[in-house]
Amino acid sequence: MRTKYKILAALAGLPLLFTSCDDGDAVVDFVTENTTRGAVLRTIEITENVILTDNPDGAFSATFEVQDQQDGDLVEEVEVYARYVDQTSSDGPGNSEEAFVETISSDSFETGPFGLPRFSYDITLGQMLSATGVSQDAINGTDEFRIRFELVLSDGRRFSFEDNTNTITGSFFSSPFQYTALLACPPSTPTPGTWTIELQDSYGDGWNGASLDVTIDGETTSYTLADGDAATETFTVPDGAAVIAIVYRSGAWDSEVTFQVISANGNEVLDLGPNPPADIQLLDYCPDNL
Repeated sequence: MRTKYKILAALAGLPLLFTSCDDGDAVVDFVTENTTRGAVLRTIEITENVILTDNPDGAFSATFEVQDQQDGDLVEEVEVYARYVDQTSSDGPGNSEEAFVETISSDSFETGPFGLPRFSYDITLGQMLSATGVSQDAINGTDEFRIRFELVLSDGRRFSFEDNTNTITGSFFSSPFQYTALLACPPSTPTPGTWTIELQDSYGDGWNGASLDVTIDGETTSYTLADGDAATETFTVPDGAAVIAIVYRSGAWDSEVTFQVISANGNEVLDLGPNPPADIQLLDYCPDNL
């Protein structure tokens, strides 16, 4: 395997600007005295954000932390809203208006490890359908629900998605106030017989630790390109198999990786790369063409 190199660019010589300490203190005092602080809803964890279209009990689930000037004590409640986004409008119901879902009282908050209020929240597909008036029969895989949270403070102020800045949506605060629940079709039955994987590497030295995990009814087999620029692998889906899933596992050089998967019925069901999405189920069950 040939050694790969990256070119590093160094930045130097940036000028430093100096101002009077007294002038700086005056500016800081002015900004501090004339700044009104708001509140943020920090994302601690998104537990689930994919819901199968045939499961009304499937839910978007997440845990949040409330932060404000008084360590979360200013927030009295959190309002929840939802709207349906139709990504297949040719045969779908179209986008819905945003609808109020429910209120989360601060009484239900718990104290987190940093002394700030936290709460976990689940909203089911059934709840979102009921709130927006969209029929379950009309929704499709790849469509979405947008879930928006609004903080209501004891002094009457409100903070939500429209108040966002780059500061609070960054990696630490991670407070977008609005989240996406993706709709997905339930698994379709795979065609029994021989499936084919075509693997390519643009550099010609194999996949450098990357692999494809093929899981058939709970049994997983990994496939990779050990060396070279291309290879073909096959696997057999037995008669009576109910579910197949394919997941890409990242390697050292994903930017060189491409692959295609052809089902036993001759359909090309995957054609991905370079930089294939990693650690998620890749097959689209919606066309029911596996």
